Amino acid sequence: MPNEFRKRDKTFRSISEILFKEKDFKKMVSKAKEEEVVIRFSEIFPELSTISKAVKFNYGVLYLRVENSVWRSELNLKQTAIISKIKNNIKDISIDKIKFIS
Repeated sequence: MPNEFRKRDKTFRSISEILFKEKDFKKMVSKAKEEEVVIRFSEIFPELSTISKAVKFNYGVLYLRVENSVWRSELNLKQTAIISKIKNNIKDISIDKIKFIS
């Protein structure tokens, strides 16, 4: 009986291992990470929470609702720094650009 248990133990994999290593779940994991960006945006950028809000993330594009055109212009200039900070806070996220909407 102990040998039988050891055989099963070698084939056992955790759910996280399956989700993050199996290609079949790659799209699901990617969508979850995109949603994490939207949910955690104000946590990552507390200083921007009064003027902007992450609305959605789709196909590598983060959509931010911005208070007015002045802030939209300012944040557009800082887009590279914002993307960099998001990538530092959320592992393996693929973000290409930010679209600012009113």
